Amino acid sequence: MILSRAARCVLAVVCALGLVFLYLPLAVVVSTSVSKSGSFDLPPHGLTFEWFSRAFDNPGARQALGHSIMVASAATLIALVLGSLLSFAVHRFRFFGRDTVSLMVVLPIALPGIVTALALNLAFDTGGLTFGIVTLVLAHSTFCIVVAYNNVVARLRRLSPNIEEASADLGANSFQTFVHVTFPLIRSALLAGGLLAFALSFDEIVVTTFTAGNFQTLPQWILNNTFRAKNVGEVAAVATLVILISVIPVWIAQRIGDGTGH
Repeated sequence: MILSRAARCVLAVVCALGLVFLYLPLAVVVSTSVSKSGSFDLPPHGLTFEWFSRAFDNPGARQALGHSIMVASAATLIALVLGSLLSFAVHRFRFFGRDTVSLMVVLPIALPGIVTALALNLAFDTGGLTFGIVTLVLAHSTFCIVVAYNNVVARLRRLSPNIEEASADLGANSFQTFVHVTFPLIRSALLAGGLLAFALSFDEIVVTTFTAGNFQTLPQWILNNTFRAKNVGEVAAVATLVILISVIPVWIAQRIGDGTGH
């Protein structure tokens, strides 16, 4: 379709406004992290990296960062295992309730976060579990599984069944076929799903608030310190690091998904 020059200009303006709407708040946070004023402003009033130094020296921030990495790593591992098994079951087999199972897998991420958080809180409380790292990992796994499942099942649907049939015809058993044929073909989907699941878990706060107990993650630390005037610069510095930690795996996952990361 060929657009007129006026239509292209309108689309360019709308696109620019959309990008400004999305990224201006992030620009304010990054600007504050290097501003001498230590308050939310754009552009920064003088440049300094003092807030990053203070953030690195803050034991609470370091501990919260370690907690977030620990939880995100564990939730991602669980999500990759269970999500992959679910994707193989749904894709390879025909059974009663197959479509229902597929819907139930993606439901935790489709529901409002507050609903999922409340449901998990009540389930853990009813089950007598002590709120902490175990409940937090289990809670994060519920929505991370969706990401792993979607990536793997999408890749499986694009694979030709003739490849595995050819492997079997050549004498390979099911395990050998998976290791030497299937796994290499879905490896990039697993990696992309794992990166996205890690990023999703790392910056999650709604479900975390309802299931963490006294176990504090980095997003919680940021929320608890945002409204303390003397900590604004430190919070902005930590938030800037979180932006980088979240963006990098998403960018890598996108490149892998586009087929440019091989």
